[in-house]
Amino acid sequence: MKGLYSRFAVTFIGITCGILFLASIVFIWQTHYHFAMYQHQAGTAPDTAQLNAHFEQALVQSVIWVLMIGIVMAAIVSLYVAKRLTSPLLEMKSAAVSMAGGDLRIRTKLHGNDEISDLGQSLNHLAEQLEKQEQLRKMMTADVAHELRTPLATLKSHMEAMIEGVWDASPERLRGCHEEIERMIRLVGDLEQLTQLDSPHFQLNVQPERMDAIAAQCVETIRAAFEHKGVRLELRLQEQDEPRIASVDRQRVSQILLNVLSNALKYTPPGKHVEVDVKRDKQTILIQVKDTGPGIGKDDLPYLFERFYRADKSRDRKSGGSGIGLTIAKKLTEAHRGSIHIDSEPGRGTTVRIYFPV
Repeated sequence: MKGLYSRFAVTFIGITCGILFLASIVFIWQTHYHFAMYQHQAGTAPDTAQLNAHFEQALVQSVIWVLMIGIVMAAIVSLYVAKRLTSPLLEMKSAAVSMAGGDLRIRTKLHGNDEISDLGQSLNHLAEQLEKQEQLRKMMTADVAHELRTPLATLKSHMEAMIEGVWDASPERLRGCHEEIERMIRLVGDLEQLTQLDSPHFQLNVQPERMDAIAAQCVETIRAAFEHKGVRLELRLQEQDEPRIASVDRQRVSQILLNVLSNALKYTPPGKHVEVDVKRDKQTILIQVKDTGPGIGKDDLPYLFERFYRADKSRDRKSGGSGIGLTIAKKLTEAHRGSIHIDSEPGRGTTVRIYFPV
C-alpha cells in the first residue's frame, strides 16, 4: 500500500495530460496543414497572408492555453479522485496492521454500497471473528490448564503422602490415583478428537445405514449404565412406511448418539427416564433424545456446544464430564451435513434433536 495515493495521482494526471497533449499536437498540426494548403491553392496575397498568419497563431495559442488549463484541472481532479479512492484503502491497511499487532477491537468506518465498502465490512467481520476466536482460545487454554492441574495436584499429594510414609500404598489409594490418570487420558483423547475433526484431512466412511438400527445398538450399549443409576431408558420406534435409511458413517453416528445419551444420563436423577426416538420425513431423519432432568436455563443454551462449557457450574469434571462431548457431537453432525439442536427449560427436562439428510 506504500505510495498508493501518489501512484493513483500520477497515473490519473499522466493519462489526462497525455490525452490533452496528443489532442493538442494533432489539432495544431492539422490547423497548420490546412492553412498551408489553403495558401497554396488560393495564392499568397499581401492582404490575406498576414491575416492568415495571425489567425493561425491565435488558434495555436488558444490550444496551448486550453492545454495548460486542462493540465491544471486534470491535476486537481486527479488528486481529489486519488484521495477519495485511497482513503478507505489506507484506512483498511491501518486496521489490518493493528489487527496483525494484536488489536482485534479495531474497526473500519466505511459506509456505502460499493465494493470497497463491502471489503471494509468484511474486514470488520473478520476482526469480530478473530476477537471471538482469541477469547475462546484463552478460555480453552485456561480450561485445559485447570483440567490438568486438578488431577495432577491430586496425584502429587497422594504420591508425596505415600513416599513420606503418611499413607500406605493400599489398593484403594492406588485405585484413586489410577482414576485420576484415566481422567487425564480421557481429556487428552477428547482434545485429540477435536483436533482431528478440525483437520482438513478428516473424512467420513459414508454408507447407507438404518438409523433405527444404529439407535437401538447404542441404547443397548449404554443401557447397563442407565440401569445402574436407576434411570429408565426407552427406545420408541413408531411404525413408518419409509425405511429410516441415510448415508452416514455408522461409527461416527454411534459416537454422536452415545455422547448425547451420556449427557442425558449424567443430568437425569434416579427414578426418572430418558426417551430415544427415530423419525423420518421427506428430507431428513430425526434422532431425538428427551430426558426428564432439571433442564437448562435460556442463558446457557447458546453456549452448550462450546468447548469445556457446562450449564451446571456446581458439578466437578469427575461427575459432570469434560464438557467436550457436545462439541464433538456437533462437529460430527455437521460433517454429515446435518444439524443438532437443544431445547430445554428449567424443571421440564432437555430435548436434543439430531437431523441427518436422507
